[in-house]
Amino acid sequence: MAFTLAFLISPLVLLPPVQGQTRWWNDAVFYEVFVRSFYDSNGDGIGDLQGLIRKLDYLNDGNPSTTSDLGVTGIWLMPIFPSPSYHGYDVTNYKEINQDYGTLQVFRALIDSAHARGIKVVIDFVMNHTSSQHAWFLQSSSSSSSPFRDWYIWRTTDPGYIGPWGQKVWYSNNGAYYFALFWSGMPDLNYSNNLVKSTMFEASKFWLDTMRVDGFRLDAAKHIFEDGPVMENVPATFMFLRDFRQFTKGVKSDMMTVGEVWSPTTQVAPYVDGTGLDFCFEFQLASTIIDAVKTGQPGEVDTQMQTVVRSYPPLQYATFLTNHDQDRVFGQLSEDGGKMKLAAALYLTLPGVPFIYYGEEIGMTGAGVDENKRTPMQWNDSMCAGFTSGVPWRPVNSGFAQINVRTMQSDSLSLWSWYRRLISARNANVSLRTGDYASMSTPNTGLYAFARRTSGEVAVVLHNFGGTTMSNPLLSLDSSSLKPGVYTVANMLSGDSIGTVALNSLGGFGGWSGNIVIPSLGSVLLKVDTLRMIPTSVADNARNAGVEHYRLSQNFPNPFNPNTTIRYALPRRSLVLLTVFNTLGQQVATLVHGEEEAGHHEVTFTGSGLASGVYFYKLSASPLAGPGASTFMETRRLLLLK
Repeated sequence: MAFTLAFLISPLVLLPPVQGQTRWWNDAVFYEVFVRSFYDSNGDGIGDLQGLIRKLDYLNDGNPSTTSDLGVTGIWLMPIFPSPSYHGYDVTNYKEINQDYGTLQVFRALIDSAHARGIKVVIDFVMNHTSSQHAWFLQSSSSSSSPFRDWYIWRTTDPGYIGPWGQKVWYSNNGAYYFALFWSGMPDLNYSNNLVKSTMFEASKFWLDTMRVDGFRLDAAKHIFEDGPVMENVPATFMFLRDFRQFTKGVKSDMMTVGEVWSPTTQVAPYVDGTGLDFCFEFQLASTIIDAVKTGQPGEVDTQMQTVVRSYPPLQYATFLTNHDQDRVFGQLSEDGGKMKLAAALYLTLPGVPFIYYGEEIGMTGAGVDENKRTPMQWNDSMCAGFTSGVPWRPVNSGFAQINVRTMQSDSLSLWSWYRRLISARNANVSLRTGDYASMSTPNTGLYAFARRTSGEVAVVLHNFGGTTMSNPLLSLDSSSLKPGVYTVANMLSGDSIGTVALNSLGGFGGWSGNIVIPSLGSVLLKVDTLRMIPTSVADNARNAGVEHYRLSQNFPNPFNPNTTIRYALPRRSLVLLTVFNTLGQQVATLVHGEEEAGHHEVTFTGSGLASGVYFYKLSASPLAGPGASTFMETRRLLLLK
């Protein structure tokens, strides 16, 4: 079928506002990759960038109709710079690629391949310190008169104090002492020296401008400056991050910074005040989720969420379970599959920007020394778990024969399949991406119930922490922005209707119980939205005409560049109107067509003339004959990435 695309200038159209002020990362689900352990393309036992390119379709193949990809829309790469260590957090060159991983040319190919699939790429940018083998430090340590001397922090005598976790921080070298917060091989840069600052800022520009990354994860963000024995959260650090924000946003206005500030929420929040970092990892929430799943007591999660919501700008924090520095979460949960699924459902349905640590989705384990937490990815049950054809840089976990991607992809009840369903639900429902947070009342103490609310949709999220199945729990919601009336309620994961709910004048309800069954350690995601309201005239017309409501399937790909396809079903001859709006409510495109036949149809929308960003489309249809005019109208969200 063919549509004519017309760009129009029209009056302002009021659209449902998105909750808070969101950015592209609020629509994303990120996946943390340790390149060394992800996939080896050349048999040397070390994962590389070419291997990551080959596995991008596993992360997101750009087509939501397939079932072999996770559906993530962002990746965070642990350090990819040259380094003498396996982990890369001691950098020797900020404008090159670790030769174990590839070249700048291969990295450009990775960016192109990722962006073509709608995947944003964020890299670890280690600003606090360099390697002691960096040319800057070698020259700095060579002589007190070296022009690089002031690039690092030197003292003629040992100041004597220790670091925040009791560690040694002053090390002798060539008759003097230098400061290194983490260990002697990672000397701290001296950002009081403006040449150091400008050099590192220019390095960030290289990655944003020349290499086209989408943002940075800033390692050790709270330690950039020190004030004697005070080595975190000092005023100079906040001023530095404001300058870094101004510089990087000037290079690329939509770039992203996420900070590692491993502290309680109240100490993290000042870094995300709108002048510094875009958002930070919520470590306290992560540990609260894990502890609650262990104990079966969800109350503390709600308490922590109330603190989180009060502390940050709306949605500007990262949710996760564990990362490369922590014992893997599956081991912390005693390798209990039910508890692991519950923990995953919690952080993937709560507000914030979710990050998945590679292998978490299949239940990889690892504890103790850091290398054990960063073992090779387990792709299949063949030799070396399909990670390499050679000898892996680190032995593969012993349980890979059962715990691997291929095995779990073939099992619809596996942990991997559960992750995929949760990510798919998040991608498909604006309330799970950008909705606010509202606690819900229920007499069931083992039930954690909350709502995610936007102006046009409410998600009701239910997590059963108990050891038995819950049926038809009583639920209450104070308010929402939905108008009073009767709405149908659907299960987000299955699409099944579970009944109706009557909303009061505040858009809330009390003592409601739908046809809901929540298994032990299970989760149910429900959707109430304006698209499923039951107006009397429309319902009567539909019944009288003996037709079903029109149905719309998810557009794909979403995010898209440059095209997206929208599929829908019509029960009879109809006039179809597709209207596209920007976030200001301005109409930017219309497509009109008359469908002569009932059945499934599709339209392809081209966004080649539009800038990257969020758009809305409204698809409406009216029968060409008979009763039931305006029996179908759906409004959905588009995300155009370029």
